[in-house]
Amino acid sequence: MRIDEAFKALARLDDGALMRGAFITLLSAAGIFLWIDMREIAAMNAEFPGTDPLLQDQPVLPPALTEGVPNAPPVQPATSGEVLRQPMKFELKSGGLLLAEGTIDLGAAARFAEEIEARGEYVRTVALNSPGGSVEDALAMSNLIREKKLDTKVATRALCASSCPIVFAGGVGRMAEKDAVVGVHQVFDGSGHQTTAEQAMSAAQSTTARVARHLDAMGIGAGLWFNALETPPDRLYYLTVEEMADFKLTTEPVATAERKG
Repeated sequence: MRIDEAFKALARLDDGALMRGAFITLLSAAGIFLWIDMREIAAMNAEFPGTDPLLQDQPVLPPALTEGVPNAPPVQPATSGEVLRQPMKFELKSGGLLLAEGTIDLGAAARFAEEIEARGEYVRTVALNSPGGSVEDALAMSNLIREKKLDTKVATRALCASSCPIVFAGGVGRMAEKDAVVGVHQVFDGSGHQTTAEQAMSAAQSTTARVARHLDAMGIGAGLWFNALETPPDRLYYLTVEEMADFKLTTEPVATAERKG
């Protein structure tokens, strides 16, 4: 192919194709760097770093990713760490609101499915207040929310971090009120089942690809996942109102979400 023909072919590519190409490149690079990191960690006989909100000796909310000393979140969540550490519970509120509060523990998705089966006709919106947890359960909850055509919401000073934004992404309508605390980071396997750096790397790459594919299917912009990939699992990238709108994580402006209550 001549050079001028190559340029013409490139010009015919739409923005979506270019973004997908850039995303695949970044994902591949992230896998390489993760493999290098995991080799170094294995050599030092250290564990893969991560914040598991179920562990009492770790913070429920990781510090922000900064160039210097880690900062606190933009606002402190209203719910205590003691409550957020508990396995996720579901409570039906007035106006068709189902509150999902606590850590997304293994089995949370099954309990959520049972709740929707029993009370689904009354539920219109799932309000999230969670520091994250099991990625597998988060994906299952998100898929069920989209299947049932429910909305999702993060209220003022409520928390949706780590794997929780995966659940949030499942909503047909997605609302984050003023001072909602929403943060992302690299997904990791906190089960401790992997015994080698290669096994941990393979699991992390597979999970990363599944989450990226899911967010794309939910209509979320790739920029959200770029920030997650760049943030170590023991830190959080706290999203601004503008970023959530730009990445299409939210579908309504803050003012509208506030009016809905």
